[in-house]
Amino acid sequence: MAAKIPRLAIMGNPNAGKSSVVATLTENDRIPIDKRSGTTTRSDVYPVVIDGRTVIEFIDTPGFQNPNAILEWFQAHEDSPNLASAFVKAHCLDPLYAHDVALMEPVAEGAGIILVVDGSKRIKEKDRVEIELLRLTGRPRMAILNNLSKQDRYMDQWRDALSKAFNSVREFNAHRATYDERMRLLNALKSIDQRWEPMVEEAIDAFAHDWERRTDQAVGTILDLLKQALSYKVSKTVKSGKVIFQSGRDRVKAEITAEFEDGLRRLEIEAQEHIRANFRHNVWNVPPDSVLSQDLLSEDVGQALGLSRRQLAMVGMAAGAASGVTIDLATAGHSLGAGAFFGGVVGGVLGVVGGKALAKFDIERAPNTYVYTIGPVSNPRFPFVLLDRIILYSARAMNWAHGRQAADEDDPNRVPDREIRSKGFTEELNAQDQRELARFFSDARRGRESEHEEACRDIIKGILRGVSLSEIDSRSDL
Repeated sequence: MAAKIPRLAIMGNPNAGKSSVVATLTENDRIPIDKRSGTTTRSDVYPVVIDGRTVIEFIDTPGFQNPNAILEWFQAHEDSPNLASAFVKAHCLDPLYAHDVALMEPVAEGAGIILVVDGSKRIKEKDRVEIELLRLTGRPRMAILNNLSKQDRYMDQWRDALSKAFNSVREFNAHRATYDERMRLLNALKSIDQRWEPMVEEAIDAFAHDWERRTDQAVGTILDLLKQALSYKVSKTVKSGKVIFQSGRDRVKAEITAEFEDGLRRLEIEAQEHIRANFRHNVWNVPPDSVLSQDLLSEDVGQALGLSRRQLAMVGMAAGAASGVTIDLATAGHSLGAGAFFGGVVGGVLGVVGGKALAKFDIERAPNTYVYTIGPVSNPRFPFVLLDRIILYSARAMNWAHGRQAADEDDPNRVPDREIRSKGFTEELNAQDQRELARFFSDARRGRESEHEEACRDIIKGILRGVSLSEIDSRSDL
């Protein structure tokens, strides 16, 4: 073949969801998607570029305007070696066929075909005409049943009609497709023509390597967030004459506490922005009832995410016994060399209590001044909550379909989101992994390099790999 990369023309009736399919497959949510019929009037090429190299191209075409006329012309010229090319040459100057010429041009130039149909609607004679004329092109072709509603009574009719004319027929919801479902669809392209297998395989490998790299980048962002947030503190120096009464001290404490809490929120927002950009999202809409919409420091988030009390107690006891790391949380930093002897006991107690205070508050007196300091975070549960939430955010970014913007969220018949679990990810880890995290958190609080960082990197990457596959099914408030 002349083409060095797979080129796929996305075809179908007006408003069948072609642009949504292209947006999801190319991870490009800037593609114009309009719910009105016939808004695509020309063929637009959307390449997927990885490492500066185009690995596959999707072409968003206009909807069929004169399918009966095209079919009649095809049937009258069946001896032509390239019907699509012959049709374009014969009609390129006829304004009545402007849309049809734009539709057929990519096919004439060698592109394969992906026909998108709305499987929730009854198959009509016009649809059968389009199926037949695409069969006559002789090009490699796949059909996508883009069923966006719970209505499936016509699906078998569509499968029967499409299977007679297409090399492959797949179900694919462009508004809900996860990364794993996108990759399955790309893999299925290998079956539409044996000559395409090497090209498609190369494109799939490029997708997979790029995804692995972006997953690594997300892990790095998460680790940076944890290190910055857990070591974060705020100080304010006040002249002693300005804070004489308790009310004055309370005001200063309230001010730096608010600054401390806002700083943690800001760090989380910055990490979220990095992750969202990493997975190429510009259009972003979090449901108001999602745990991601709640304030990071709210009681609802604290209850929904993180470890259970029992797990926290066991992790605190084990981590404390191993290194004495939780002693400082109880003694304001003065462990007096007690180390591991007291570590297990104090860690266990803190784990059970959970610690309602987010961080320790100190007042240090100096000549003519007071230094007020809050931080770093001392609450043993908060790091697990923070990690759970940024992983949940990452899971949403990794699996949120870029064609989702066209979804009618108010339609009672739309395909529903998958059910959300009530807990986060860290609660499902084994005890050893939870302890590794706890030890890394302790080092992060002190702002020091941790020998547990690589282990934590592997733990977080393992979770992200899981949520980009079918395991995401159980957590789709995303």
